[in-house]
Amino acid sequence: MSRKKLILNFLVLFIFAFFMYGPLLNTLMLAFANKYQAPHVLPLSFGFTWWKNVFAQSDLLQAFFNSFLVATLSTFFSMLICLPAAYAIARYHFKGRSLFLFSFLLSNAFPKIGLYTAIGIIFYKMQLMGTLTGVVLINILNTMIFMIWIPTGAFQNVYRQQEEAARDVGAGPLRTFFTITFPSALPAIVVAAMYTFLGALDESQGTLLIGFPQVKTMATAMYGIILDQAPMVGAIFALLLVLPAILILWLCYKFFGKKSFLQQLFIK
Repeated sequence: MSRKKLILNFLVLFIFAFFMYGPLLNTLMLAFANKYQAPHVLPLSFGFTWWKNVFAQSDLLQAFFNSFLVATLSTFFSMLICLPAAYAIARYHFKGRSLFLFSFLLSNAFPKIGLYTAIGIIFYKMQLMGTLTGVVLINILNTMIFMIWIPTGAFQNVYRQQEEAARDVGAGPLRTFFTITFPSALPAIVVAAMYTFLGALDESQGTLLIGFPQVKTMATAMYGIILDQAPMVGAIFALLLVLPAILILWLCYKFFGKKSFLQQLFIK
């Protein structure tokens, strides 16, 4: 490789790393800054002063618990509703099938605040405003695209020959599904569940409109914190939201990466 090409590759890598990891490094720097004042690039001092301020807030633990409760319930009920629908879309051809599948993309093609406002009017009439049920429903509607599209593709790619072979040796429909179809589609289903969980964990607009102030999550709490307090507090809250996402991504990599545990378990 020539010297000019090596320098060009290094510059491209540096620009990519700067735009990719620069905001994360800036957030990490602000989170551990005791004092920061523009136009200084670096904080004047580092420490844990603002961490003590954040953890001293009485509603922090409740907001953190609410975030994981909403994300868990949204993921569970989304799987309960969407997985049968995804299987039906993948395996049965019916009139309007493509339009039905496209409608999940269409709902994410417009600014969501308008959609949330229209849904909020309906929820107000149904007395779901300010309730956990309303917040879970709005998160399910927001993340159904992941739980429909990804498992649909996974069910379509399952080898029919394996299912037919299982049926030929006497396996019933349910046993064929749970021993052949479901294990084959399981990695994609877990990826869809991961996206659904992380999407519900970080969702703020719908939760703020439907649940606030009765149901306060970490994402909605950041609105008031960013407006009323120092940027260091917002950076700390951002890290508290990022760390669970990193942990979940790492666990998914360990279980579904190359030569993963689940691959060894289901693929002999």
